[in-house]
Amino acid sequence: MTYIKRYEEWVNNKYFDEETREELKSIKNDNKEIEDRFYMDLEFGTAGLRGKLGAGLNRMNIYIISRATQGLADYIKEYGKEYMDRGVAIAYDCRHYSVKFAATAAQVLASNGIKAYLFEELRPTPELSYAVRTLHTAAGIVVTASHNPKEYNGYKVYWEDGAQILSSTAKGITEKIKSITDFSTIKVMDIEEAKKKGLIVILGKAMDDDYMEKVKGLAIRDNIDKDIKIVYTPLNGTGNVPVRRVLKERGFTNIIVVPEQEKPDPDFTTVGYPNPEDVKAFKYARALGKKEGAELLIATDPDCDRLAIMVRDTLGEYVAFNGNQTGAILIKYVIEGMKEKGTLPKNAAIVKSLVTGDLGRAIATKYDVETFEVLTGFKNICGKVNDFKKDNSFEFIFGYEESIGYVAGTFVRDKDAVIASMLLCEAAAYYKSKGKTLLDILNEIYVEFGYYRENLISLVLEGIEGQERISRMMVEYRKDYLLTIGSSKLTKFIDYEAEKSYDILNGTEEPSGIEKSNVLKFYFDDDSWYAVRPSGTEPKIKIYMYSKGKTLKAAEEKLVEMEKVIIAKLQSTK
Repeated sequence: MTYIKRYEEWVNNKYFDEETREELKSIKNDNKEIEDRFYMDLEFGTAGLRGKLGAGLNRMNIYIISRATQGLADYIKEYGKEYMDRGVAIAYDCRHYSVKFAATAAQVLASNGIKAYLFEELRPTPELSYAVRTLHTAAGIVVTASHNPKEYNGYKVYWEDGAQILSSTAKGITEKIKSITDFSTIKVMDIEEAKKKGLIVILGKAMDDDYMEKVKGLAIRDNIDKDIKIVYTPLNGTGNVPVRRVLKERGFTNIIVVPEQEKPDPDFTTVGYPNPEDVKAFKYARALGKKEGAELLIATDPDCDRLAIMVRDTLGEYVAFNGNQTGAILIKYVIEGMKEKGTLPKNAAIVKSLVTGDLGRAIATKYDVETFEVLTGFKNICGKVNDFKKDNSFEFIFGYEESIGYVAGTFVRDKDAVIASMLLCEAAAYYKSKGKTLLDILNEIYVEFGYYRENLISLVLEGIEGQERISRMMVEYRKDYLLTIGSSKLTKFIDYEAEKSYDILNGTEEPSGIEKSNVLKFYFDDDSWYAVRPSGTEPKIKIYMYSKGKTLKAAEEKLVEMEKVIIAKLQSTK
């Protein structure tokens, strides 16, 4: 069926509500917009659904949510009554339609005889992961678009271990979704009826309290300066209550919240693009920090699974840390703290994504802590916990990725900015008691382990044409890649889709040792490397670049050289 036919079907079918059909009628003369909304179904992948809000098959709306949930229900039913009775936990963020989407998901599950545990109000994504594990549900759903702009929403699915679904599960759910060709066959139970039948159960304070105690249980030191002045912004998202609560209960006395960004705001009025990785998101926090004389600024993204920081330097200005730098600080603090307490396991391990830098690995190696590398995504990072438990080979103590995601412990199987906020503030307070800032500690790390520099560039290519060009870029780059960058020579090339690692110097190959994925990684003889992959959630191709030098200047010059050559090579594909 052509996109025009699909469009007409939605416009003329009275099953779809009047508001939806009127929205579609308003674009009747905009062929490009019609095409974008109907040329494909919004893709359900390992990240679930994520897309722009609006009417249509390639948009986020209650019909797409109900179909996805019906697919999930059909998948769960194949596991039998036990899984149906265990149910599904559902959380949501502050975005437009999040409440409605979460309720719709609960109602569809209930109509299928599957219990839904629905949080009473917005909650951080990591608490959903905790709820799945605590309640022993079959699955979990979080309605969120994470750090995307206000026009977006999303629908992330978790499995019984509390981690986001793996590709095999996503494939099974996708098949069920695709088999639903008539939206009118999807049943939705009245929410009050579902509550009376015990098919929708509301979650609240008891789960919050339980989760909070677990988080506090990860604390390492109390001999710290808890009067350290910290400015916090939740960026109008879900972090406001849990982050402030954990810091208060840990005894921090000087936490100042950015008032303009304190309360939930689906329009993210003060920030536009609520991604704390972007230093522009710190505009209000930085101004407040200067006014108050704060030593540290912290920000969590709208669903509170990612943490970004800025640290005051000797001139009173704030320096942004990237995910690799913050990860290095946390790894140093956690490992050294556990060692000091005598709680560091002999078989301790950290886990990072394959596009995350190697500074954390260098620190871990110093303390005989093993580092494991996995595909991008916290489902893969936390998935190592189960692998370790199977043979008691290692004990997971910390996981992280360059995109400001971190987790400690194993009771949450996703990145957790509540945990990360507590540990990071604790680290800053501890080092302050020693007369040092986090910036001082980072510089000490560089002196000891070498100067690491990194950059992430995302080429945004939207629409059908953009998608096709990204595909061409990946195909071409596999066939024709850079053998040298300046004086650096390529030593190893890994094609994770082909599941092969190629030794360029010796002309040999071996298995990559990691699950199949559309990622390319290139290693050079001066410890620099870069990786290329399409984004799984946005219309982007991402390039991760890393350099290492004996001096800061050498590392930065190398990075500039890499960026110029690599981007030119990619953009040569039209």
